[in-house]
Amino acid sequence: MRQELMSLPKGLAEDVARNLVMVANLIDEDPEQAYAYSRIALRLASRVAAVREAAGFAAYATQKYSEALAEFRAARRMTGGVELWPVMADCERGMGRPERALAMAGEPEVQKLDKAGQVEMRLVAAGARRDMGQLDAAIVTLQSPELASTAVQPWTARLRYAYADALLAAGREDEAREWFAKTAESDKDGATDASDRLAELDGVEFVDAIDELDESDETEESDESVAAVAVDEDDEDDDEDLDDRA
Repeated sequence: MRQELMSLPKGLAEDVARNLVMVANLIDEDPEQAYAYSRIALRLASRVAAVREAAGFAAYATQKYSEALAEFRAARRMTGGVELWPVMADCERGMGRPERALAMAGEPEVQKLDKAGQVEMRLVAAGARRDMGQLDAAIVTLQSPELASTAVQPWTARLRYAYADALLAAGREDEAREWFAKTAESDKDGATDASDRLAELDGVEFVDAIDELDESDETEESDESVAAVAVDEDDEDDDEDLDDRA
């Protein structure tokens, strides 16, 4: 990216870089704000491939799939690379065109992807199969050497999770439980909710400790209010007794 920005005047390059940094920092926690910064960068340097790519991911994160696809296509034309192919296919899914995503999964560009990209393309293709109601085909699509491997790679947890989820959707609960367990073992960063899904299958119910504390506080406040009312009533009775004596 730095090399691409070097083609711009220094001041402009710095402004664009600042906005791209904000996109990267915010895209997970505040995608709408990241999208806003990406639009600024796009206005400043629309002929820079890195800017078009960042704008694409920001639009993708806010589910503006048509816009994201247009930006990814522009970035790809500028660079000639294929690394955006899987996310472009997923945009087709987001736009309600799973059949186009499947067609892209069979294009020669897929063979040019690195291993991570090929796994991502497999995930997109399986998702497209599910979109079309083809659960068994989705399961078969995810069955691969990468899924069977015992080695943990950056994509392992997501691949196992997708497989477990597809098995569960197909009613194969025992197998799904096995694969959710495998997902949880490989998901050291907590990128998925495999542990929660596994607990649900085992019938474990989680109680929010914060909610319990809130309920406890409310109960205590209620008890205190009742006690206060009782004290007030006792005081009134004492006052009445004094009045009677007077």
